[in-house]
Amino acid sequence: MHDTYDIKAAFFDIDGTLTSFVTHVVPQSTVDALRALQAKGVKIFICSGRAPSYMGVVLNTIPVTFDGIVGLNGQYCMDNTGLSYRHPLDQVDVERITAWLDEHTNVIANYAESDHGYFNRVDEAMRQTWKSLGKTAPKVDICDPHTRITDHPTFQISPYVDRAVEAEITGICDNVRGVRWHPDFTDLIPADGGKAKGMQVMLEHYGWHRGNAIAFGDGGNDVDMLEYAGIGVAMGNATEEPKRAADYITDSVDDAGIANALHHFAIL
Repeated sequence: MHDTYDIKAAFFDIDGTLTSFVTHVVPQSTVDALRALQAKGVKIFICSGRAPSYMGVVLNTIPVTFDGIVGLNGQYCMDNTGLSYRHPLDQVDVERITAWLDEHTNVIANYAESDHGYFNRVDEAMRQTWKSLGKTAPKVDICDPHTRITDHPTFQISPYVDRAVEAEITGICDNVRGVRWHPDFTDLIPADGGKAKGMQVMLEHYGWHRGNAIAFGDGGNDVDMLEYAGIGVAMGNATEEPKRAADYITDSVDDAGIANALHHFAIL
């Protein structure tokens, strides 16, 4: 690490990084920091496991316009200059996971398309998890996956399973891995995808490299993002895995963590 950084892009996870799991809002200190970055010419990007259709409930509450989105854990990238990158799950793997869910009727899963998300079924435990997201929880839509998976690309499937069952599911697929930002479920994405891949696509679009990026995250699905960025920052409220992967651990989202890290590295 050098004492001066040529940071041109800042990437932000949403849940637990921009938004607080305590208040379910984006702190004013973060809003001010985002505005200050843009005023200095640094582009700001969302880098989230959420599908684009699940981001509005958060982004609509932030009085800042982001320069682009890395969504679905890196599988969907778009910006306001015309970039459009899509990397859905392999159709055969989608069918294998869906068949497994057909056989395990007690397992709930969320299916994410580029502009639509739905659950195969819901139960009380899932409703409690959704409720824990407060106002940042998108509306719940229930649908039979068989009616959509053949003609709508699926970018991510998120079953409510533990790590052992996650390994069982990925084991029947050719190109799938699981990443977690919540203990109750895993996000199944292409094994050759991830947030770092989405960041790479976005940076290359602008002619930049990983050393020009700072990234902020708090969950297991942020690990490759934090490792890839020139500066990887874990929030003080992060789990242990991203803290180990980060270059720096800042304060929690509720204690001006983003602003404090940007000042620590003299980016602001």
